[in-house]
Amino acid sequence: MPTLIPQPTRITAAGNKAKLIDEYIGRVNSKTSALSVAHMRSPQGWQEPGQAPEFDEFTIVLKGTLRVQHESGSLDVAVGQAVIAHSGEWIQYSTPHEGGAEYIAVCLPAFSMETVHRDP
Repeated sequence: MPTLIPQPTRITAAGNKAKLIDEYIGRVNSKTSALSVAHMRSPQGWQEPGQAPEFDEFTIVLKGTLRVQHESGSLDVAVGQAVIAHSGEWIQYSTPHEGGAEYIAVCLPAFSMETVHRDP
C-alpha cells in the first residue's frame, strides 16, 4: 500500500541567514534512510558551511540562482537547471543573487548530520 506523506517537517538550516527547509521524505519526516527529498527556500546572501558529504545530492532550481562552490571553482545554477554534487566532493552552497533561490534537493542516501561532514 502506498504511504501518504500529508505534510513536510520544517528542518532548521545551517548558514548565516534563516533558510526554510521542508523535508517531505527523509530521516526526520518519513523515517526513510534510503533517500531524502526537501524543498529549500534560501534568501539573498545566505551561505552555509562547506561540506564533504557521504551522499550524492541532486538539486533542481525552481526560482533564482543557487551557487555551488567546489574545489575547482564555482557554478551558478539557474532556474530550470540542475546540479549533481557527488559523494565525497567538497562543496559549499550559497544564494548571493537578488531574490535568493528556491530548489528541490534529493540526497541518496538520505541527508544526515552524521554524514554531511560540514566544515568547522
